[in-house]
Amino acid sequence: MTSKMGTIQELLATKPPENSQKTQYVDTVEAYDKWAEVYDTDGNFLQRLDTIEMRSLLPRFIDRVSKRFQPESESESEIKTKTTRPTLVDLGCGTGRNTIQLLSALSTANKASSFSVIGLDASRGMLDVARTATREYAAKSATQIPEIELGILDLLQPEVSKTQLPSGLYETGAVGVISTLVLEHIPLEQFFAAAAEIMRSGAYLLVTNMHAEMGMRSQAGFTDERGVKVRPTSYCHDIPDVLAAARGAGFEVEDVVGAGADGVIVRGVDGELGDVLGARAKKWVGVRVWFGVCFVKG
Repeated sequence: MTSKMGTIQELLATKPPENSQKTQYVDTVEAYDKWAEVYDTDGNFLQRLDTIEMRSLLPRFIDRVSKRFQPESESESEIKTKTTRPTLVDLGCGTGRNTIQLLSALSTANKASSFSVIGLDASRGMLDVARTATREYAAKSATQIPEIELGILDLLQPEVSKTQLPSGLYETGAVGVISTLVLEHIPLEQFFAAAAEIMRSGAYLLVTNMHAEMGMRSQAGFTDERGVKVRPTSYCHDIPDVLAAARGAGFEVEDVVGAGADGVIVRGVDGELGDVLGARAKKWVGVRVWFGVCFVKG
């Protein structure tokens, strides 16, 4: 079920421009290939907010996955001797921003040897940055980190991409998947179908995304060296549509600390958070900009 609002590009075209900056709309993968070099340093406050939220969400996510797929009765030595560890996937890993947070959270929870981690993205430019970032993280880490593998998966063309995935991912399925600030670029039915296909029954899916209240006024993008705003295709997905599409693909909402009655955590920008997130967040005070939700596959 794709959001009834259509693409953000179409929505914004009906409104007067806020400034005279030239905007170029390009293919999503092409946009992220171009964005990769500056993605982590261009001051995007939504990425910063997502990073902050994932610091608390990931440990609880790992605990939930561990209790279901790594029983406490199983000793660490037994886990280490297994030929295939349960897999956690960062779906749409980008530059590895949250892949590294996932690796760190696993190490902190003493689960580095319990799981392997796979980061998947459609952009080779993003994966190049992620490859360097994860290698640097591993080299600097004072503790053991999980096995990490990076690969291509285009959620808009999953049938073309899946032949390149590690075979074990389709044979056994991931026990946990995180996908952060990715949903904006994918029709809902395609996203949840692709996620379900790489997950085993009972596995958990943690999703974060731009809130539709922000999506009605803006979308992902960056300013290139020419001063042109480069934007990929984006969709303004509202929360009820997201939940309905997830149910249609066989997912149910899991309770999460801090969530509302629908199981969704929502964050808006207030003055205090604006100070934390930086100058670009200030114009969004009073607007809901981010949401997160955890699902379980039936």
